[in-house]
Amino acid sequence: MAGTALRGGLTWVVATVSSVIEETPSARTLELDVPGWPGHLAGQHVDIRLTSEDGYRAERAYSIASAPGEAPAITVERLDNGEVSPYLTEEVRKGDAFEVRGPIGGYFVWRPEDGGPLFLAAGGSGVVPMRSILRHRRRSGSPVKARLLLSARTLEDVIYRAELEGPDVVHTLTRERPPGWSGYARRVDLDLLREVAWPAIENPLAYVCGPTPFVEVVAAGLVALGYALQRVRTERFGGA
Repeated sequence: MAGTALRGGLTWVVATVSSVIEETPSARTLELDVPGWPGHLAGQHVDIRLTSEDGYRAERAYSIASAPGEAPAITVERLDNGEVSPYLTEEVRKGDAFEVRGPIGGYFVWRPEDGGPLFLAAGGSGVVPMRSILRHRRRSGSPVKARLLLSARTLEDVIYRAELEGPDVVHTLTRERPPGWSGYARRVDLDLLREVAWPAIENPLAYVCGPTPFVEVVAAGLVALGYALQRVRTERFGGA
């Protein structure tokens, strides 16, 4: 199955939305029923294609939010000027359908045999593939230790807030410090990474996902702290 998942499906198929979960005021998770789904790896993505009544097509890639062995799901954050995300976050209902292809990608994936320790750094909706990785780690019974650094604008913007809690989840908010907030309230920089990342001597495996400026700062910071460049995997996302 792993080989099939790495190649993914290059043919567009019609997926049906089996459930809709509201994550934040601007983000929701769509669980999908995809005919012939071959199974996916943690960290892969799918392409979504919408076709308007006049025949115009818009395509976007979305990370898979679910773990291998679970039904495919995507989490979409609305962008006001987006072509696809406003429809997926505001109009789609259970039973609606659209075209998908995938799973796609082999670089950003994690398997239990890849080891760790895992240091995951996510900016905003960059947490989506991290959720897949963490769920896979838990479901597989992997003993690999993992830590997640999650940066969001406000507490309201934190996706999967109830699920992603615990001593190895570090939050930082860049635009507010709520009353009683015990996490960080700053942008991620080298000093913050020095405080929360696994020591380089442990030869960690790092995954970094988010807007390009965030990814560049984190990746450069980890290398500066002694992380092996080939063990820092990055994924950037743009408009949707």
